[in-house]
Amino acid sequence: MPTIKTRLSQLLNVDIPIISAPMATATSPDLVAAVTAAGGFGLLGAGNAPSSKVRSDIRAVKKKLNLGDDDPVPIGIGFVACVLDKFNEQVLEEVLEEKTRAVWLAFGTDLGKYVSRVRAFDSKRDHKSIVFVIVNSVEEAIKAAEEWKVDVIVVQGIEAGGHGYSKTPPLFDLVPQILNQVKKIPKGPLVVAAGGVSTGKQIAALLTLGVDGVVLGTRFLFTPECVYTDQQKEELLKAGLYSTTRSVAFDEVSRLPFWPEGYDGRAISNAIIEDSRSGLDEESRKKRFQEAQATGANTHLVVWAGIGAGLVDRILPVTEVVNELRDEAVAALKAASQLI
Repeated sequence: MPTIKTRLSQLLNVDIPIISAPMATATSPDLVAAVTAAGGFGLLGAGNAPSSKVRSDIRAVKKKLNLGDDDPVPIGIGFVACVLDKFNEQVLEEVLEEKTRAVWLAFGTDLGKYVSRVRAFDSKRDHKSIVFVIVNSVEEAIKAAEEWKVDVIVVQGIEAGGHGYSKTPPLFDLVPQILNQVKKIPKGPLVVAAGGVSTGKQIAALLTLGVDGVVLGTRFLFTPECVYTDQQKEELLKAGLYSTTRSVAFDEVSRLPFWPEGYDGRAISNAIIEDSRSGLDEESRKKRFQEAQATGANTHLVVWAGIGAGLVDRILPVTEVVNELRDEAVAALKAASQLI
């Protein structure tokens, strides 16, 4: 298998700088283990699950990868800071005991607090965590690099599925701005890109732009290992480039009102959005959502997905997805070199 060598692939000790996003409602130990086994880097999403569930999932990944109970595990765990704030901050340290290769932090009013806690925990042991932080602006990137001194910045564009800052620029506009600033910082963090990426050609384009790696979430929803229901995957397969939208309406009906101000989520547009745009009050919208859930109707499904859903039309095993992305990215990079 061909490899793609970047600073990120060297840091993570992987063959290709492809990362599967930590999607709490979609990833599974099978998905994450398969990404890592295929040469990429998988991440589990902790969501608001108790530490016992997250640790159980990590151990399931270890078993899939034929690792011992005390071995470090070559995956990452994604935490949402505002979820830790609301539910149980101590989940962080409890999960760190499992010695995952990386920790991913996102979306909160004080991410630096959690970066410091990861560093403090690691200072008492030999195992050191690689710290990733999502940023949605140049200002956040500078703060993550200079104040928090994270290892990897994840630049998330507006195209991304799931949650993010509602006024974030498109990925290919935001990445160059952040790269320009990070390059000025001595021993600054690596930069990876996330948002709307579903093909190997897009990966190649971002690598030539200067990033150290690429994060894909939506692309891995189209796999048997994704825990989305058959109904949700049916909606994904029908999606086009204009099928998703960003809105707080998905969170309102799902009763998940803990996101910081200015953040919303991208999902497949359906009756949830139609109800919101029609002017229905929140309680009425919640009632319609609950009624649809009770009857099994797919009219009000919450299907978190990015714009890249419109570029995929097949359900394939994770291993095949990673190999397809690798081959297409390598071919595009080779083709690009012939232009000079």
